[in-house]
Amino acid sequence: MSTQRRQAPTIHDVAQAAGVSSMTASRVVNGYPHVRQAVRDKVEEAIKTLGYRPNSLARATRTGVSLIGMLYSNASSSNLSNYLMGAFRQASQSGCQLLIEPSQAHPTPAQAVQKLVDAGVGSVILPPPLCDDAAILESLEKAGVGAVSFATAFPREGAPAVFIDDFAGARMMTRHLIDLGHVDIAFVRGDPAHSTAQRREQGFRETMAQAGLTVNDAYVADGGFSYRGGLEAARHLLNLRRRPSAIFAANDDMAAAVSAVAHGLGLSIPADLSIAGFDDTSVATTVWPELTTIRQPIADMAASAVKLAMDLARPGGEPGVHVQGELQLIERASTAAPPR
Repeated sequence: MSTQRRQAPTIHDVAQAAGVSSMTASRVVNGYPHVRQAVRDKVEEAIKTLGYRPNSLARATRTGVSLIGMLYSNASSSNLSNYLMGAFRQASQSGCQLLIEPSQAHPTPAQAVQKLVDAGVGSVILPPPLCDDAAILESLEKAGVGAVSFATAFPREGAPAVFIDDFAGARMMTRHLIDLGHVDIAFVRGDPAHSTAQRREQGFRETMAQAGLTVNDAYVADGGFSYRGGLEAARHLLNLRRRPSAIFAANDDMAAAVSAVAHGLGLSIPADLSIAGFDDTSVATTVWPELTTIRQPIADMAASAVKLAMDLARPGGEPGVHVQGELQLIERASTAAPPR
């Protein structure tokens, strides 16, 4: 798919299609009175036919404020507060306006995106799995609206993206557990629709294979990146006849759920079971014992996404910039050597 944004229809195109002056077309678009109904009908029909939307770039030029759309897909994620706070911080410093839209509030994610397009945003920040949805990316391209992919595991060449190396992060954590002496390591995977979930599982599997360790199919459970999903996965894993000595969950929400189930079964962490997460969200330090996890700088990444979105919304902005966040293994009290 081309990464070059198509030229969106202008108010002059609308005027030409309706057979009126640009000033008259503008008066209709902006809701001014004293336009004959027959003329208004022609202009509105031209708007519908051409798919015209008010030019946010021109508005930004007049007011000095860029309008940036920002979506989120999981309202219960412990990542959400850092994602939003980082974006708010950068928007305040840069003087742009954020229009926040929850995709779950709409029948389909495409409708959430369209709401932002209709509102006249100059660009949109797309989190997983929206950032990997070809149909959504194509619809934004057709509308002439730039898209910044946030936390994708597959950044597109020539298109702006903010991401981490999920594969490397999963390798880092799996290696940590192996170095502690664990052999029976289970994995709770995230939503398979997310490219990040795919890469984290790949990192886990490859590191196990390189260490000469077999991944037992029964030791891989679906958690969907949610706490509730983590509970179901943990109940399965911790009730196996041969229980794993360590569980690596693909995010902190699921790792916290594993911890809750383990405590309910009377297991001591990490004496009986080591638990590891990913992301280093606030939940990692609110459960007991605190979670060993992979830290990714979500707030700083969100701030970078706002910067890229602002640049993308301006004429002549650089469309192909990639920003990669730094990862860090944070070792806390939830992991230790396996029981003897």
